[in-house]
Amino acid sequence: MTITAQLTWDVFVSPLELTVVDGRNPGPAVPGFDDLPPGVQYETWSPISSTLIAGQRDAVLVDPLMTTTQARVLAGWIAATGKNLTTVYVTHGHGDHHFGLGVILDRFPGARALAVPAVVEHMREAVDPEAVASFWAQLLPGQIPERLVVAEPLTDDGFDLEGHDLVALELGHTDTDDTTCLHVPDIGLVVAGDAVYNDVHLYLAESDPDRRKAWIAAIDTIEALEPGAVISGHKRAGRADDPRTLEETRQYIRDFDRVDAATTTARELYDQMLAIYPERVNPGVLWISARAVKP
Repeated sequence: MTITAQLTWDVFVSPLELTVVDGRNPGPAVPGFDDLPPGVQYETWSPISSTLIAGQRDAVLVDPLMTTTQARVLAGWIAATGKNLTTVYVTHGHGDHHFGLGVILDRFPGARALAVPAVVEHMREAVDPEAVASFWAQLLPGQIPERLVVAEPLTDDGFDLEGHDLVALELGHTDTDDTTCLHVPDIGLVVAGDAVYNDVHLYLAESDPDRRKAWIAAIDTIEALEPGAVISGHKRAGRADDPRTLEETRQYIRDFDRVDAATTTARELYDQMLAIYPERVNPGVLWISARAVKP
């Protein structure tokens, strides 16, 4: 295939448009969100990033968001570029990064959805009707798409866009197991999924000290690629996709480890981490993480 001119990329960030739950005025009793202490505020979901990588004619989307509304707005954003969407790549198995896939494929029926085999297995678990009914449908009633689909397994280490290689790099555990990033060497871009966070509190509820070491090792792997831009799976809208977010994420994990070792209760861990990171988006995620490691 003939290589076209330089690829471009752009990022769509879903707004914080969902219900705010506060420990002083608790919302519905949803598993995982029903014991916020007074003063701990939780925007129902952190902002999610979706990335469009475009050539002269065609484009690839990374992570098609979560709710029906998010995916429909995202589809309109893609359509407005005039590009032909050929591929949707899913970085990892958390439902907030792929539940919108069916909506996107309905809008762009010529596109195919791809993920590495381990991620495909996690996607299958995430879209299981019982899993959706027991958590997602209670947390976000009427907002999760009715048609939840799963990507095809990627049989090679990547795919191409108008002759440019897009490389799927398996990272292991970051904020969940079997995560990946997508590397575009020709433009120095890494779409990091949830391996990197950009001014949003990290989801560490699936971690322990060993898994947090694995997450730091994953960040080291991305850093070794020497990217010029790193797109986080969760980011504050408008903040630059700067490689410095690699060290910012790594330092947050180190601080969490240190404070975890020095405290005895979830509230102590939460309060001390919030004192270090008072401005990061969605401190409720910090509470969920603290409570998970100190039940």
